[in-house]
Amino acid sequence: MERFKRIFVIVIDSLGVGAMEDSPEFGDVGVNTLGHISQAVDRLWIPHLQKLGMANLTPLKQVEPVEKAMGYYGKMREKSKGKDTMTGHWELMGLEVKKPFKTFTETGFPPELIAELEKRTGHKTIGNKSASGTEILDELGEEEIATGHMIVYTSADSVLQICGNEETFGLDELYRCCEIARELTMKDEWRVGRVIARPYVGKKKGEFRRTSNRHDYALKPFGPTVLNVLKEAGLDVISVGKIRDIFDGEGITEAYKSRSSVHGMEQTIELAGRDFRGLCFVNLVDFDALWGHRRNPGGYAAEIEKFDVNLGKLLPLLKEDDLLIITADHGNDPTYTGTDHTREKVPFLAYSPSMKENGGLPETDTFGAVGATIADNFCLETPEGAVGKSVLGLLK
Repeated sequence: MERFKRIFVIVIDSLGVGAMEDSPEFGDVGVNTLGHISQAVDRLWIPHLQKLGMANLTPLKQVEPVEKAMGYYGKMREKSKGKDTMTGHWELMGLEVKKPFKTFTETGFPPELIAELEKRTGHKTIGNKSASGTEILDELGEEEIATGHMIVYTSADSVLQICGNEETFGLDELYRCCEIARELTMKDEWRVGRVIARPYVGKKKGEFRRTSNRHDYALKPFGPTVLNVLKEAGLDVISVGKIRDIFDGEGITEAYKSRSSVHGMEQTIELAGRDFRGLCFVNLVDFDALWGHRRNPGGYAAEIEKFDVNLGKLLPLLKEDDLLIITADHGNDPTYTGTDHTREKVPFLAYSPSMKENGGLPETDTFGAVGATIADNFCLETPEGAVGKSVLGLLK
């Protein structure tokens, strides 16, 4: 029997809650995104997350754990070999990534790839290194505007990013170049998880600003996910934020882009007022993109507080047959060295107004517990080979 009609899964992008046992193999020692943010700032006011048990997962300087949570809380370990966005999200929906995507952080992209990209697009490339999005614009934006060259860069993620000024390079041209880059990087030796179009506006250094017209060109999942199972069963699969891009549209029935994480929560609150049957899957990227990679714990803490305010607006809208799951896809400890994601456990917070009990859950050995729980609720089988076991029976 179907227990919940609507399930909301909110991914607070990069909100890890402590190092994995194998994190040193990924260059991450003693990392803890949420815990170290708490240590680095004076204020962290998150009353709704506190009630859901977030402070029971890792010690927080300003927030006490609760004896009786509103629902259930636990941690999940990542089974896949990676710590990037796609790996984390795909595993949430049952796919274990056994071979990490290619990264070009240390070397930039190989000359052969750059030469082919220039030939196919008709643009000379500049940059070709690992950099933050704001830094690369300040360094090369004026040159790109003056010459029509194409800014190509990467990060600690498995990504190839191309910047283009909306007024001079043009959005359509930027998207065309990114589609060519996506085609080229399908080769095994160049295979990156995502090609990202990074449009911006402004005319000179210090004034450049990236816009919400970003577009991700992701690889399709290498197998069916729980999203496919839900869609094939006739259920709604509504994506908010970059979820559609991460899964390249696979298994999605309706998609909403977000201008910011605050906007993403506003969209989720609006969707909670709608009647649907199935899943609302939300990614809130600003935590990662604006604060984690830029190593800004104060900004990250403020973003968590903004989320908590909107969480307080969402909770009263949930019905007896609704389930809310709050989780993350990896860590990005803003107090750690470098600008890379960090290999961490992630939260699993679950709440429904119909719950009669509450408390801690056993730590799961994969993020796939989320997808398995969703499939179990709708009396569906997970795809063959999917990872994760349902915890639905523990949510009483």
